[in-house]
Amino acid sequence: MRFVFLLAFMAFIELYAFQALRTLMADWSQWARTLATAIYWSFPALAVGLYFWAQVGPMQQPWKGMFTVLRALVVIACLSKFLVVLFVLIDDIRRLLWKGAHWAGLVPEFDPGRSRFLSQMAVLVGMAPLATLTYGISRRHAYQLRRVRIPINNLPAGLEGLRIVHISDIHSGSFTDNHSVAEAVRLINEQEPDLVFFTGDLVNAVADEALPFVPVFQKICARYGVYSIFGNHDYGDYHHWPSAEAKAANLRLLEDIHRNRLGWDLLRNEHRTLDINGTTLDIIGVDNYSALKRFQKYGDLARAWQGTRGDLKVLLSHDPTHWELQVVPDFPDIAITFSGHTHGMQFGIDIPGWIKWSPAQYVYKQWAGLYRKGEQYLYVNRGLGYLAYPGRVGILPEITVVELTGDPDALPTEEIV
Repeated sequence: MRFVFLLAFMAFIELYAFQALRTLMADWSQWARTLATAIYWSFPALAVGLYFWAQVGPMQQPWKGMFTVLRALVVIACLSKFLVVLFVLIDDIRRLLWKGAHWAGLVPEFDPGRSRFLSQMAVLVGMAPLATLTYGISRRHAYQLRRVRIPINNLPAGLEGLRIVHISDIHSGSFTDNHSVAEAVRLINEQEPDLVFFTGDLVNAVADEALPFVPVFQKICARYGVYSIFGNHDYGDYHHWPSAEAKAANLRLLEDIHRNRLGWDLLRNEHRTLDINGTTLDIIGVDNYSALKRFQKYGDLARAWQGTRGDLKVLLSHDPTHWELQVVPDFPDIAITFSGHTHGMQFGIDIPGWIKWSPAQYVYKQWAGLYRKGEQYLYVNRGLGYLAYPGRVGILPEITVVELTGDPDALPTEEIV
């Protein structure tokens, strides 16, 4: 029954939005009208076809990739038509007011047809997200390499020039092929990192999503190891489980994937102390901890920090809101916090030194890039993968190379390579 109501509602939207196109096509040739009409109605036809395709069951690659892209195109088309409907509605209100004024004798008899100007505006406004978001689908694997230089006061000589590759938010359940993922791994290893940090969200909802990509991600290597944490999507909280035991088993599988199959050192409210060139480095990792009520507070930084003794302390914490909530006021000896989570909303304008904007900034104070308070830094990675919308517009998938320096005259820098 819900599907019937949804189908009726969507049919109404399609028919209503079509009025703008029909007005615009009034003086077109028959051939042009036929072509435009066919293209317009192909999207709702595709939507119905995809619905029945989804009922068949789980899909394998490459069918999953095709389905994902087609589904995204349908959603984008629907969004565009909603915008068109707004202009058509404005036009109908205008016509209704004119008719009311005529009935009241305030204006002479006149038949206000649909406004060609408003129809043109409707189609133009509707085309903007259609073109932009469709283009963004082609950019979902356009990995962007960023180099960040962070000056640390009194940095031990043994850590001078230490290279850390930071990645986050893989969301393997959204990936549709191994080839694109392999390109990301190639870029990571090409940097010859001393350390690799992964700051959470390996999957969208269930651990099984990561299994097809284990052979690719296990090739990530670093001189002193790969360290990882969980993000809010990794706990299985966004999936309906038949029992608490099934959910617990899913988390155990994901732990096994990190530690044994990928060979990553998963940190769950704990730390590791490394000896690097005669200098000690503490890598602290916590479970998800957010200042926002809708996200979990599983992390225990006090527990993870207890017993640290390094000359330099860094923290892996998935949600950047954790930094101002707890790290800055309570743990001043943590020099750098590495986070992810926001994806930069996968939409915005981001040109270092010129402009940095995304809808993410209205939700997160620190949403992408490097931030500083006193002698403490936060780096928010824009994410390697994608979620929901299989694309990136302006905010591209990111691989970050962080280099530490003790140069007292150096300034923090961030650049696109």
